[in-house]
Amino acid sequence: MKKPELLVPASSLEVLKIAVIFGADAVYIGGEEFGLRAKAKNFSTEDMREGILFAHQHGVRVYVTANILAHNDDLLGVKVYFKELKELQPDALIISDPGIFAIAREICPELEIHISTQANNTNYGTYQFWHKLGAKRVVSARELSLQEIGEIRKNIPEDMEIETFIHGAMCISYSGRCLLSNYFTGRDANQGACTHPCRWKYAVAEETRPGEYLPVYENERGTYIFNSKDLCMVEHIPELVEAGIDSFKIEGRMKTALYVATVARTYRKAIDDYFISRECYQQNIPWYLEQIVGCTYRQFTTGFFFGKPDSDTQIYDNNTYIKEYTYLGIVGEQDDKGYRIEQRNKFSVGEKIEVMKPDGQNQTVIVQAIRDEKGNEMESAPHPKQVLYIDLGQPLAKYDILRRQEKEEQADE
Repeated sequence: MKKPELLVPASSLEVLKIAVIFGADAVYIGGEEFGLRAKAKNFSTEDMREGILFAHQHGVRVYVTANILAHNDDLLGVKVYFKELKELQPDALIISDPGIFAIAREICPELEIHISTQANNTNYGTYQFWHKLGAKRVVSARELSLQEIGEIRKNIPEDMEIETFIHGAMCISYSGRCLLSNYFTGRDANQGACTHPCRWKYAVAEETRPGEYLPVYENERGTYIFNSKDLCMVEHIPELVEAGIDSFKIEGRMKTALYVATVARTYRKAIDDYFISRECYQQNIPWYLEQIVGCTYRQFTTGFFFGKPDSDTQIYDNNTYIKEYTYLGIVGEQDDKGYRIEQRNKFSVGEKIEVMKPDGQNQTVIVQAIRDEKGNEMESAPHPKQVLYIDLGQPLAKYDILRRQEKEEQADE
């Protein structure tokens, strides 16, 4: 069996480096235009250049999203953008719009093209269509079962690759084609500006009684009728491999470095363990499940993989994430003041925190000292993104993640 690629999202250059160090085989990123995560930090041309170089030095591939559904006014800009990408040489472009596909084939024919899930790829005829036009890979719609994906694998050329989302947020609307955001706010999901109205709380209004709102209930469990649980397939690596999926894709191009490190590290070990032996994988499932909750999540579901989802895949009583750890920062270079970090949340001298390492270790440590850039001692690190130097009483490595476990009563925000 072919070992699947682990494809991890990155919202910024910093997160790309974490994805690479924590186990990704490939990373997908967005530029400042033409991707479906306009609210993400995204990559400037220079950051993209540095990120691609860093990834390639570590044997990791980089795919760039250009998966908006374009309007006439977009097309000239797409041509200019693709000329820039041609010079940067990522490993593939992720595209959903046929017009943008044609421009990519014209301007940078040497780059692989992957067809985005936004194109609603639900059958092997669609895969065959894109293969004939020159696409290397198609991302399956989230609405497919494993049985359907297996049937697609049997009916497409061997050199055509299947990429499938296996972890992360689920969309209420068919493969991302949601009209609610545009209708309510004028911000178009298909242009990368979704406001996520599927997470909002709704009520019913009777047209002859303006201003009078009636709550929406489903089996008396609450009102968040569109709010899906998050996808998690870490317990089902064998089924995903046997279906013939070439690339396991993680959702989350707006997530933190802690999220990316946690999910990448967990799936890296799960995939590697399975290819050592099924027994090795099975005995480590409790560890995977324990680790995967080390970042924000909305409870978990297996989505459409084993049949049509039912009411158990929805969360009716709230729209908040579960948060068991707080992200504190990433370890940088060491000098005589200590290890450099750019702080992300407050922590203090004497506090117990965890060091999360790429190899799967989590080390509990006590903060011994915090210093500012001038070397002055500090009792705490209260300012987000402040550059600090820390001593945790033990050696650290560049790109280690620092986090703090939250108390049980603080886990739900």
